[in-house]
Amino acid sequence: MAEPVKNSGGRFVREIELRGHILDSGVFGRVLEIIMDNEFARYTIDNFSVGKTATEPSTARLRIEADNEAALLDLLDKLRDIGAIVADDTDAQTEAAPRDGVLPEEFYATTNLQTEVRVSGHWLPVALPEMDCAIVIGKDAARTVAPPDVREGERVVVGHSGVRVQALNRARRRQVFEFMSSTVSSEKPKESLLTEVARELVATHAEGKRVLLVGGPAIVHTGAGKYLERLIRHDYVDALFAGNALALHDIESQFFGTSLGVDLSDAFPVEEGHVHHLRAVNRVRALGGIQAAIDAGVLHSGIMYEAYKKKIPVVLAGSIRDDGPLPDVITDVVEAQRAMRKYVPEVGMALLVGTLLHSIAVGNLLPASCKVICVDINPASVTKLTDRGTTQTIGLVMDVASFLRDIWDALTAVPAAPSAKAGR
Repeated sequence: MAEPVKNSGGRFVREIELRGHILDSGVFGRVLEIIMDNEFARYTIDNFSVGKTATEPSTARLRIEADNEAALLDLLDKLRDIGAIVADDTDAQTEAAPRDGVLPEEFYATTNLQTEVRVSGHWLPVALPEMDCAIVIGKDAARTVAPPDVREGERVVVGHSGVRVQALNRARRRQVFEFMSSTVSSEKPKESLLTEVARELVATHAEGKRVLLVGGPAIVHTGAGKYLERLIRHDYVDALFAGNALALHDIESQFFGTSLGVDLSDAFPVEEGHVHHLRAVNRVRALGGIQAAIDAGVLHSGIMYEAYKKKIPVVLAGSIRDDGPLPDVITDVVEAQRAMRKYVPEVGMALLVGTLLHSIAVGNLLPASCKVICVDINPASVTKLTDRGTTQTIGLVMDVASFLRDIWDALTAVPAAPSAKAGR
């Protein structure tokens, strides 16, 4: 990268630029905070032009000084990661992956923000933004690559020079993903918020994107399965990621009317009901899978029935605690990630409902441009997702049954989702 130069006082100096809606998005304040937190650095604002309208961007140019070169380079790396452009930056540096599934020691770890890399003096967009991955540069193209998927000899970006990210800008119209972002309070006005979520859901379909639901077994336990069935049947939800538990307890409820042995009609345990889920998984395994059970006429209703009938993407990822599991469950975690990544580019909105670990796993795969709603009765669950890097998340502390029921009701008050969806 271009070397920092010394000023007359013997300090190391570089300039950075900020462009876009840097005030209302908080980027400008974050840049100053990072610089001030570094005891070896200080800044001078050389130029600051504020956009005069809601759509006109602002620009700023700052001179950064530090006592030593290492401190300045470390500071520049942090500023790049939140959207600062380092003036006179050089091309991205690369090293060959030493072998399949192994990255160079100093590989650049990606964020989920839109990213560009400088190659031969030109900035190339990096396809498929995802956090905690690497960037591979090929012929006139760059893409994110998960560590297990890198191949020996591929050119992997190392260091931070020649890399810039585009910080998320605040929406230019007042809507739920602007003024309720990262909200987790259980005391917010739910009716108006859910109406806005329903509108965004319909708008997502109008843009030709999928609405993904990531669900946990609480959807079945609370008797909310019927609402999710309706959402799938009427094309409001058109991708489903879950674990063995949601699928198995849904199928148990169709075979026996119970969920983990509890009668869903009166909430009382059923005698010998504790083995119902084992009998359900055994029955499906004997038939060869969920689709086979549907084809045989054994499974004729429920969440999985509606999803398979609609032929929407369904990815069931397993865990070590699974009973069975069902034949459709992917038990190799790396393969499960790959299966989910296949559909991530099609997803415009994700509803993460009643499943902490699955929500975090899927959140890690989604770009920052994807709208995310996380719903859980436990406030710690919704804050944990944001803490792990999915900062665009809106957290709703509420019962999952109430959420799915109220979303269904709200959708009846907005225009119907279009039946034709791009990219299907």
